[in-house]
Amino acid sequence: MRVVLQRVTRASVSVDDAVVGAIDHGLLILVGVAEGDGEAQADALARKVAGLRIFADSSGRFNESLVDVSGAALVVSQFTLHADVRKGRRPSFTEAARPEVAEPLCDYFAESLRGQGVSVESGVFGAMMSVELVNDGPFTVVIDSADLERPRRG
Repeated sequence: MRVVLQRVTRASVSVDDAVVGAIDHGLLILVGVAEGDGEAQADALARKVAGLRIFADSSGRFNESLVDVSGAALVVSQFTLHADVRKGRRPSFTEAARPEVAEPLCDYFAESLRGQGVSVESGVFGAMMSVELVNDGPFTVVIDSADLERPRRG
């Protein structure tokens, strides 16, 4: 699984001009599920996202997590995070999980975040969505679950 976290002061997702999910202070989380991903990867990412210290404390240092600041998460599925652009000019999406695998895993990730104490809103899987956000910083982080399983270098 791969996620793109964007710290936001507000974010919303709409389908057919109707808002289906909205948050104030917190994280917009774009989620891409790859072939072979499962609940273990979703749980590891949820723990990492909920505890990642990317919010400023009273001294302005990044010492606070999403849970610490009572922030919310807006989870939006995005299979294009697994685009392979190494060959040609058209991206290949063969590394992305099929919808019947990806949809329940995106839902599971959102539930796992809730289990960490995070208020979660979601987009609509497979729908053409419009996402609006106000970046806070901007502060954007990309996390791949495979990186959480590897030992850190140096």
